[in-house]
Amino acid sequence: MTASLPDFTRARVLVVGDVMLDRYWTGPTQRISPEAPVPVVRVRADETRPGGAANVALNIASLGAQVRLLGVIGADADGEQLRAAMADRGVEADWIESPRLPTITKLRVMSRNQQLLRMDFEESFAQAGAFDRAVLQQRFAERLDDCDVVVLSDYGKGTLVEVAALIARAREAGKPMLVDPKGRDYARYAGATLLTPNVAELEAVAGVAADDEDLLARAESLRAALGLDALLLTRSEKGMSLLRAAQEQPLHLPAEAREVFDVTGAGDTVIATLAACLAAGMELPQACRLANVAAGIVVGKLGTASVTRAELEAALRHPQDDIGVLDETALLAHVAAARARGETIVMTNGCFDILHVGHVKYLEAARRLGDVLIVAVNDDDSVRRLKGPTRPVNACADRMRVLAGLRSVDWVVPFSEDTPARLIGAVLPDLLVKGGDYRPEQIAGYDAVVAHGGQVVVLDFHQGYSTTGILSRAKP
Repeated sequence: MTASLPDFTRARVLVVGDVMLDRYWTGPTQRISPEAPVPVVRVRADETRPGGAANVALNIASLGAQVRLLGVIGADADGEQLRAAMADRGVEADWIESPRLPTITKLRVMSRNQQLLRMDFEESFAQAGAFDRAVLQQRFAERLDDCDVVVLSDYGKGTLVEVAALIARAREAGKPMLVDPKGRDYARYAGATLLTPNVAELEAVAGVAADDEDLLARAESLRAALGLDALLLTRSEKGMSLLRAAQEQPLHLPAEAREVFDVTGAGDTVIATLAACLAAGMELPQACRLANVAAGIVVGKLGTASVTRAELEAALRHPQDDIGVLDETALLAHVAAARARGETIVMTNGCFDILHVGHVKYLEAARRLGDVLIVAVNDDDSVRRLKGPTRPVNACADRMRVLAGLRSVDWVVPFSEDTPARLIGAVLPDLLVKGGDYRPEQIAGYDAVVAHGGQVVVLDFHQGYSTTGILSRAKP
């Protein structure tokens, strides 16, 4: 059973703010440069993702809600990539082009799931003549009637330089306004419905707190001074605290992630989930609880990312409800939740037609390499293509259920192709394991795993055990 989620399909959200293009160069690091004491990254993947307010919009769309984006880009190739990326994901957007400034772009160099370097390419849109502010105000006003909730995503890049006027328009229209703030001038957010600062952002405005009690007192004073209905303070490993008007005691929500993997875009996920929940009719405390769960999922992902409804459902599901046999959609949700808990994902594959002690020893060795072991199993048609018309002896459902009963195996998933390369590329395990005398680069999925900083490991088979041998001995 899962906790009840709202019907996101009827939620309509307008997102306005600083959009950017997040770019990732990823590859293995095996040596230090002879030119300087820095690692040498052999770049094998170049990936771009929408960031900032665009990532907020994607998070909302990933939950199944309707969303429209309003942002400023440059008349350049990066701006075109942003346009195309949002269109490909079905997000409607109103783009305002700057006649002379570039699209904000951040380039991150990654290796072994770690960020080694970030380079920012940007100029402030707050400067005079950077873009037509009157057009932004006009388009904002035109879109208000078609939304239930407004999100103002401020990264301090200048798109929201006239944010006070946007808040006034939205308040006049009776639309709830959620603001992800930036900078020290919070007076310009006065009259908003809710702000979502983190501790550092709050203390930069309200002063450094002596302890938790002082921190919450400063947060409440700021909420009251700005005339906000609520303030959601995100507190990293301490979770979140919701302060509301006419509520004497804050609502404290403990952190859902056991270990942070990558905090990039976590604030985007929080405010996006809040907005989608509120637009779908959920009460604020319950919406905050779901946003907290979503944050725990997204920090288990690498780079700018979003959370889906399926992932939320999987994270809310009680562990005893799982027997370990999953389809691909459920598996990917479980993997995201495991990463949010800081766990190392190990994956292997095979037919496992007749399970024998060699299989058991091999799977135990694979499981010792990490925290979670995924076994991908060839479905019946795939086995027949590989082994011949007399195989498999046991049906796929039976093979998977037996594997799921092993103490070393966490999740079992079927695949229908001749190789699991596509599935491995979707999961992107930290460790891909195979038994035999292969070279790592011969193993299906090698390129995808290594390109994302993972490792491919070859384990020895235990001699004297084979399904073919068992079948031969069983013949009369």
